[in-house]
Amino acid sequence: MRMTSFAATELGRLFPSLLATPRNPRPVLSPLGRSPETLVSFSSSIRAAPAALELCVRNGRAPVVAAGTKHLIGSLTKTEGLKFAVVVARFNEIITNLLLEGALETFGRYSVDDDDITVVKVPGSFEVPVVAQCLGKSGKFDAILCIGAVIRGDTSHYDAVANSAASGVLNAGLSSGVPCIFGVLTCDDMEQALNRAGGKSGNKGAEAAVTAIEMASLFKHHLLK
Repeated sequence: MRMTSFAATELGRLFPSLLATPRNPRPVLSPLGRSPETLVSFSSSIRAAPAALELCVRNGRAPVVAAGTKHLIGSLTKTEGLKFAVVVARFNEIITNLLLEGALETFGRYSVDDDDITVVKVPGSFEVPVVAQCLGKSGKFDAILCIGAVIRGDTSHYDAVANSAASGVLNAGLSSGVPCIFGVLTCDDMEQALNRAGGKSGNKGAEAAVTAIEMASLFKHHLLK
């Protein structure tokens, strides 16, 4: 107790403002249920926070207000000047042609000029990524749309091609710095593929084209501006 009193006396002598009694002390019950104690006020050493960063306490919680947050999103209407390449696998051509048709129709619907679209055909989905990477690094395109169809067979070949196509398209985008959109169908059978190439499940080529437009706009008008 003597040591505590001595320390308090010394603190009071060196820093009198720390032990200043507030004008309206707030009573608080001590943990042991003793008589109310007075809180020590440190208000003299705390500056008022700017109004923009005030914390509004509701229900015992203090939500942090983030001022000036920016939200960036690609536009589907500002397509003028955007250039696209479409890499299409010829294998399972009955499917990939439908996907390509859906993509081109969508580009036209969003006012992308035909002269700003380049279609490149490759043997199969396995060859799509390397061509996408080459086109991305050329600097001529704002986004690359990759189209293919891999349908499961009786061997493990399906898994090898599907996995390679997916990781390859991802790496093409990362290495080139240009959005490479994955529009390769991976289906169990031909019926599934047809349903996703304009059937009851829509056209995944069209959906991928919308993604390509949004990503191209995001990069050109925001990220690379």
